[in-house]
Amino acid sequence: MKMHQKIAFAKYFPWNVAVLSLMLAGGISQQAFAETVMAKIKRTGVLTAGTSKDAIPFAYTDKKGQSVGYSVDMLVLIKEQLEKELGRKIQLKLVNLPAAERIPKILQRQVDIVCDASSFTWERDKQVDFSVSYGVTGTQMLVKKESNLGTAESLVGKRIGVLSQTTNERAIRRVQPKAQLVYFKNRNEGYIALQQGKIDAFASDGILAEGWLQSEKNHDAFKIVPDRPFSREGIACMLPENNSKFLNSVNYALIAFMQGFINGNSRNVAIFDRHFGAKGTVFLNQDLRDLAIETMQLMIESHEEIPAGK
Repeated sequence: MKMHQKIAFAKYFPWNVAVLSLMLAGGISQQAFAETVMAKIKRTGVLTAGTSKDAIPFAYTDKKGQSVGYSVDMLVLIKEQLEKELGRKIQLKLVNLPAAERIPKILQRQVDIVCDASSFTWERDKQVDFSVSYGVTGTQMLVKKESNLGTAESLVGKRIGVLSQTTNERAIRRVQPKAQLVYFKNRNEGYIALQQGKIDAFASDGILAEGWLQSEKNHDAFKIVPDRPFSREGIACMLPENNSKFLNSVNYALIAFMQGFINGNSRNVAIFDRHFGAKGTVFLNQDLRDLAIETMQLMIESHEEIPAGK
């Protein structure tokens, strides 16, 4: 569109300028916005999913360079559910995204869904829709073993590493506005800065911090504080608004997994234990495992039971 055409468009349709600008900036066709996610997947045979490369054990890149994790397994189950509903094979295309790019990529329709370690906030809900929660976590901090940090009062003036636009950033700002926030592009940068003494603590989801700790050779040099997280949040997928059929399919796949796990389905139990079992990526103690199961039961009870064999 030429400049004089843009001006004329803005003059007669001023309410549509923001949408037009986004389309032009992102190279997105009008058809992409008009087409539902389900229609797009049926047409292309591709489910494009945003995920993370360092959110152990939910979504991360393994030694072979493959995207793996609990949330990636949820995406596989979602793909399988879509195949049943659409009656065709679906390719799952994974895209690694920094935390700050998750929602913009959804809004620009460059990904159909994001499943990593995302948690619900009202601010995010203004822009995207959330699936049911399939996991639970909370904001804690990774610190060196000798650190005396842990309470909100102890964070005054301390350098706390965070990722921008995360619930961890919000939690630290809420519990201690006088903390000095230090921003990183990804978790690995934060872990390295902590090791080098450039920050006093790195705030993250407790399970993600535990995942890094259990994979670190020098894990005895660090600890996770406080025992009671600064926040408690459910892990869920994010997807574009106004796509109810797609959201229903996503929720159905997640509830079916949780129901199968509770009922002892061998595949579902194996998926959970691969990430959280005694020999899993991150071992959950009995209290955390009970909390995860309780969360699943609440999700199942809030929805109609899925008949066996569906």
